[in-house]
Amino acid sequence: MSAPLETVTGTIPGEKPVTYFGPDFPFPYDDWLRHPAGLGTVPTERHGTEVAIVGAGMAGITAAFELMKLGLKPVVYEFGRFGGRLRSQPFEGAEGVIAELGGMRFPVSSTAFYHYVHNVGLETRPFPNPLGEDTPSTVIDLEGNALYVERAEDLPAFYKEVAAAWAEALEDCAQFSAMQKAIRSRDVGAVKQIWNRLVPLWDDRSFYDFIATSPAFAHRSFRHLEAFGQVGFGTGGWDTDFPNSMLEILRVVFTGCDENQRLVVGGAEQVPRRLWRLQPERLVHWPQGTSLEKLHSGSTRPGVASITRTDGDRFAIVDRWGDRRDYAAVLVTCQSWLLTTHMHADESLFSHKLWMALDRTRYMQSSKTFVMVDRPFWKERDPVTGRYPMSMTLTDRLSRGTYLFDNGPDKPATICLSYSWMSDALKMLPLSVDKRVSLILGALRKIYPTLDIERHIIGDPITVSWESDPNFLGAFKGALPGHYRYNHRMYCHFMQADLPPAERGIFMAGDDVGWTPGWVEGAVTTALNAVWGMVHHLGGGTSTGNPGPGDRFTELAPLKLSD
Repeated sequence: MSAPLETVTGTIPGEKPVTYFGPDFPFPYDDWLRHPAGLGTVPTERHGTEVAIVGAGMAGITAAFELMKLGLKPVVYEFGRFGGRLRSQPFEGAEGVIAELGGMRFPVSSTAFYHYVHNVGLETRPFPNPLGEDTPSTVIDLEGNALYVERAEDLPAFYKEVAAAWAEALEDCAQFSAMQKAIRSRDVGAVKQIWNRLVPLWDDRSFYDFIATSPAFAHRSFRHLEAFGQVGFGTGGWDTDFPNSMLEILRVVFTGCDENQRLVVGGAEQVPRRLWRLQPERLVHWPQGTSLEKLHSGSTRPGVASITRTDGDRFAIVDRWGDRRDYAAVLVTCQSWLLTTHMHADESLFSHKLWMALDRTRYMQSSKTFVMVDRPFWKERDPVTGRYPMSMTLTDRLSRGTYLFDNGPDKPATICLSYSWMSDALKMLPLSVDKRVSLILGALRKIYPTLDIERHIIGDPITVSWESDPNFLGAFKGALPGHYRYNHRMYCHFMQADLPPAERGIFMAGDDVGWTPGWVEGAVTTALNAVWGMVHHLGGGTSTGNPGPGDRFTELAPLKLSD
């Protein structure tokens, strides 16, 4: 729910906002992007040099856009659909009505991502999270008992106790207020001091361990802990994350990722698509009017079949149809498992320790099912009860999370009937879309016995199971206890001066390379790290007035644990 987290992280009027500043690597990407000096320069003789970008998701298109502005020629390869996991699937016959199958809610703390959202002129509005400002009502249905609330203050004492326990646990066990104060003020020393103490304490311990052993929950009942798992904080139930490393959860709450979230009107996929078509005003080498779309004659290259190093310091990429092209550098943005399952990536490209990290990455399953309905009927109060007939719903039933989207006047509305992860998502995996809809509607009927949702449905339903897509094999990374060292190897790989020459020139980016998997800000910031790395690999550099992430790496580097 939104309410519990707001009691912990709500912004005081006049106070600086929480942003995605660390805690592992507290570099101000938003300031770097805004600086008039730009992100750097490459030598004139390198202008027009082709560099390969594997993947046309947010990370790949961000990097390609910035490299183009610096005078390089990025060549983007994509095996599946443009946009990666920013996938806004249109409903047939309804202009502008979409199902957000991938990323759909974007915290305002993601300032690097919003830099691009604003640059391409997109509108956002509050996401209809439980008890959110754009949510008329919320229903919490646990153990067959449905609770209807319209305001956070209407929550019963039990749920307020759960919220208080979470706030106390964060404060007592993780110095929450001190960390958020440091992030708000961008106090690098304080951020590093707090985080570097927490990393060895919580690297090998799970989210469940944190909750179950915290004094705040230990003196309360199991029912409190169970309800926290089912209802959670911010956006809904988090028990599917209980096995994950607690460090991953702390990053999310410290940086405000799970609060103050917004949706992109018309679909998040528009962000990379508009960047693809955008003609930047400031360009080096290329004539005015140049865009990524024009450099590619309208389309990306086909999917990659193999990546190998040629004689010298160049790379050969062969696409799925056998065409080979050589490049001065390569950026890989696909899910890491695809390097061993979907293409041939020569083993010598990375160290064995890095391959270990890439292969040990653990991806979480995720399923969503959407229907289009004739209108936002849930906004029409029942004249008898005075309540809204359907609400944003959190439940322990099959549907888990149900979200309601009003697309504006004179447009059909959208219902995400079910958003589930891990074992709940696997229950849906073998089922057809019609079977999924039937089962989910059956679960919702037990919560809303007098509501006929079916009569409002129009068009065909849309569903996704990310783990069944061969181009992804999962929705996003969920780091397990003990995975900090693996993430450290992946994240720090863009710093290549100390690597053997045979391992330089190929870079990685994506939310699974970042510290907060599943959040688009990680995709954007690791793409910017790769831009810095490529520029320096090709003999370029950054302005002394606008140092990049690599220039400040020694000062800000993530804590390194011993092997």
